[in-house]
Amino acid sequence: MEWTLISGAIILFVMVIRQVNQYERGVMLTFGKFTGIKEPGWRIVVPIFQSMKKIDIRTKAVDVPDQEAITKDNIPVRINAVVYYKVMDAGKAMLEVENYFWAVSQIAQTNMRNAVGEVTLDELLQNRAQIAEKIKTIVDTITDPWGIDVEAVELKDVVIPEELKRTISKEAEAEREKRAVIIKAEGDKLAADNLATAAKTLSGTPGALHLRTLQAVNDLSSDQSNTTIWMIPIDALEAVKGFSEMIKTGQMSKK
Repeated sequence: MEWTLISGAIILFVMVIRQVNQYERGVMLTFGKFTGIKEPGWRIVVPIFQSMKKIDIRTKAVDVPDQEAITKDNIPVRINAVVYYKVMDAGKAMLEVENYFWAVSQIAQTNMRNAVGEVTLDELLQNRAQIAEKIKTIVDTITDPWGIDVEAVELKDVVIPEELKRTISKEAEAEREKRAVIIKAEGDKLAADNLATAAKTLSGTPGALHLRTLQAVNDLSSDQSNTTIWMIPIDALEAVKGFSEMIKTGQMSKK
């Protein structure tokens, strides 16, 4: 008799007691009506009259599969993402939506395609973080009535057609060549301006041009493999010619 009572008590205990883990919350229904949220621990649930569904409140990651989308400039792309969310209100997550995991995934897919359609390809490639933040805000607003908090949305990859990749590569190469030509032209202009300034300075300073010429000859003569041909400046020739005429004039006067 005692064993029968003990066995009955154990069976009753097992039937009545439900364990709620630390990372869970229990949604209690009594006669089919929501009657509260059970915190972690052992909780009494009266069979037939009551039922309890445990909701995991840990952060979950939803892998959004590849989605075909068209950008604002009519370029087809494939994108995928991951959505991080957690249940903030277990009661709403159970009562307001049938399957919140599937619902969050579907909402993320739809809004991801819409967000891509509002930007050009360049904006999509350059501003991933801003676009992901926009998707997060929209999804979070929609899921708030379900007791769901969307923590982050990350765009994992943006796949563009191969022929478009080649076009972008050619465009980037042309842009680099353009910059190289512009830089070289700016360098040539700067060199020409410096040469003009130097020529103006030399022409306005007596003897400066001769000193520059001597410096150039000295630089050339430092290498024994070079042969230097000295060209007498025209003004030096004029000076020699004038000196010769002075000598001739003096001799004629003596006669």
